[in-house]
Amino acid sequence: MKTTPVAHPPLRGNQPHCQTCSLNALCLPLSLSDSDMERLDDIIRRGRPIQKGQLLFQQGDEFQSVFAVRTGALKTYTLASNGEEQITGFHLASELIGLAGYDAGNYPLTAKALETTTVCEIPIHQLESLTDELPDLRKQLMRTMGTEIRHDQNMMLLLSKKNAEERVASFLIDISNRYQRRGFSSSHFRLPMSRVDISNYLGLAVETISRVFTRFQKNELIDTQGKEVIILDMEKLYEMAGLVSEDECEHK
Repeated sequence: MKTTPVAHPPLRGNQPHCQTCSLNALCLPLSLSDSDMERLDDIIRRGRPIQKGQLLFQQGDEFQSVFAVRTGALKTYTLASNGEEQITGFHLASELIGLAGYDAGNYPLTAKALETTTVCEIPIHQLESLTDELPDLRKQLMRTMGTEIRHDQNMMLLLSKKNAEERVASFLIDISNRYQRRGFSSSHFRLPMSRVDISNYLGLAVETISRVFTRFQKNELIDTQGKEVIILDMEKLYEMAGLVSEDECEHK
């Protein structure tokens, strides 16, 4: 049975507009003028929070909007014919979600809140009209789609070529980099998803995830306190993942 997105009419009140939102530099092109920013702000719907476990949209629903995560986190997944869930991604604040439905006209994934989450809903038809008039906004949307494609390609490589430790190390680095782009600590952050979700996403058994985390702690690569993760040796983590840090790239 299909569901409709958990969206409501715009609620202004004390909710931040694009100009005052702390995430606008990540979601939007910096070159937009104040008047253009206001035009974008006028089409955005800011609904009530989505509670943990609630769906934002469901696989097969008509594609009507893209969403910018303002607070909280969501996971996206597909359902196999036997009802088994396969997680395809996790989405944090400032990231767009729903673009995958653009080509077919239906969402190919289901999006579920991992915790209490707020989103900005952007109706696609209004967004298309606005991007025709604002080239900088169109460029930002294209960059976002390109980033998603590159990230998906990297994850395909991760799941097909790496062992368990390399997968977990790569996953932690990916989350670390995404928090850093938001202006938060890259070495101390909270994982909003469960170990079960992580195991599903990485294609590993839950027991394997637990053993790898324990091994990483024993080797003083990380420390964990519940869902809090503290990275103690970022360089070693990059080495284990077979990745090159941004700092190393800059010095080459």
